[in-house]
Amino acid sequence: MSQQFEEHLQSNTIFSIVSAVSKSLGFPAYVIGGYVRDLILKRPSKDIDFVCVGSGIKLATEVAKQLGNEAKLSVFKNFGTAAIHFNGYEYEFVGARKESYREESRNPTVENGTLADDQNRRDFTINAMAISLSEESYGELLDPFNGSEDLRNMIIRTPLEPGITFSDDPLRMLRAIRFATQLHFDVEPDTFQGIIDHVDRIKIISQERISEELNKIILADKPSYGFQLLFHSGLLKLIFPEMVDLHGVEKINGKGHKDNFFHTLQVLDNICGMTDNLWLRWSAILHDIAKPATQRFNEKVGWTFHGHEDLGAKWVPKIFKRMKLPLDDRMRYVQKLVKLHLRPIALVNDRVTDSAIRRMVFEAGEDVNDLMTLCKADVTSKNPERVKKYQANFKKVEKKIREVEERDKVMNFNPPVSGEQIIEAFDIKPSKLIGDIKNEIKEAILNGSIKNEEKEAFIFMLKIGKKHGLTPREKYLSASKDK
Repeated sequence: MSQQFEEHLQSNTIFSIVSAVSKSLGFPAYVIGGYVRDLILKRPSKDIDFVCVGSGIKLATEVAKQLGNEAKLSVFKNFGTAAIHFNGYEYEFVGARKESYREESRNPTVENGTLADDQNRRDFTINAMAISLSEESYGELLDPFNGSEDLRNMIIRTPLEPGITFSDDPLRMLRAIRFATQLHFDVEPDTFQGIIDHVDRIKIISQERISEELNKIILADKPSYGFQLLFHSGLLKLIFPEMVDLHGVEKINGKGHKDNFFHTLQVLDNICGMTDNLWLRWSAILHDIAKPATQRFNEKVGWTFHGHEDLGAKWVPKIFKRMKLPLDDRMRYVQKLVKLHLRPIALVNDRVTDSAIRRMVFEAGEDVNDLMTLCKADVTSKNPERVKKYQANFKKVEKKIREVEERDKVMNFNPPVSGEQIIEAFDIKPSKLIGDIKNEIKEAILNGSIKNEEKEAFIFMLKIGKKHGLTPREKYLSASKDK
């Protein structure tokens, strides 16, 4: 395997430069971590970590000089690390070190160490492999924990006893599940038991770091696998209790409802086959989040969840704030989709009206296509005929959306008559009545009573004004007569 690595290293000049510089400084240097893992897995990677037995900052500084003016060097003295951005790659440099931790903190006490010390502190065996850049052993794989074998067996395992690894840095529990989800690997049983045993340690990790790992799980090909690992380990209860509340089926008089936790995971997997939009995937996670709070039993109809879409939309800002997710347009986008997610399903019949389509397009705006994507993902029936029927009906709705929008242009609705025009027509001062008139015009357009065009809306406005006891100016009187 060393010959294979040697040939790869020779194909990229950064390795020969680091090798030459490390020799001149007297610092043995190695490629380590994720790049080595991805090289064996034949996965592309533009992040390369280098470790040296010496000063990583000195090594990076000299390498940057060799790369020339296009290399952008960043030095982090407090951490003893440095990074170089060059030609779309990011190179990180650190001196080999050993670490010790206090019980209440994930911030280690760091000392200079050997390569072996550095590999001992790594999170998983598959991330502890190194390739030598020293002249006498160039291209040699240094794999003290058999990480390459774990790659072949598709296993996530800690290099040291799991309790030590996870207690030292509890974020590694989430990283274990994230890597298992991304790589389609299993978490080795003792390692998974270590997560269960130390689950409470996650409380010392910042919410930002937790959400970063959670988003990486959500962006995987099949995030349901990661969420099930989070659930069974106990981590999900601590980091996302609302989602755990979805789990379970209650029965009364032999009548039960579907397990909304597993339904949500199916919707999430479904939508991942349609989009890589992180926030659309979040809308899949949250679309039924308020069902437990709205769950009621009625003897005639069984279980109901009336208003769960409205309550869920109200919860979105609270959940985003607690999880340190963005509180900007991305949050409002998720909130909108959660609120509207039942709307297209209510339209999937042959009698759907243009008015209903207009209202949905008006409320969804530019996100109407994403709303339809969410609704398609929400069909999780195991009955293929039912799924086929829904898919055919959704196509009809999408066709209607295109027709109505082309004709009525309500997706990005701009009132065809402005408040200034109302003031001018009736010679009145700004007041609540102006807003009321504009709203009546909007409702008439959405109902299909008038077209979304200025002339027709203006005539309608004059009629509304008369109803409110307003008299148009002389020059508008002829237009206000009933036709």
